[in-house]
Amino acid sequence: EGALSPLSPVPLAHRTATVWKTLSPFWGEEYELQLQPSFHSISIYVMDEDALSRDDIIGKVCITRDMLAEHPKGYSGWMSLSEVDPDEEVQGEIHLRVQVLGSQGSRRLRCSVLEAR
Repeated sequence: EGALSPLSPVPLAHRTATVWKTLSPFWGEEYELQLQPSFHSISIYVMDEDALSRDDIIGKVCITRDMLAEHPKGYSGWMSLSEVDPDEEVQGEIHLRVQVLGSQGSRRLRCSVLEAR
């Protein structure tokens, strides 16, 4: 089970649909976010959504300005999840496709959330 939320320091959040009853969910969802000139990173949180209790954060991946600069034609691949809570063990990874679109004055980040395991 899981849901993803790309979050940034500004009040901006997108949430994918929840994929129930699987340890290897497939989303195939795509988001475009306007990149501010002060953009440093965006975090994508992988969560376990619970119907009866609060949602649990499984882990996160961070897409940084440096990572995007290293892959000017975009990045597609599996990224390992990192811890959000230092007391929790994190296992798993997420398959993303990331591209920067537009020119310097009007750049957008296109992030395709493909699957997780």
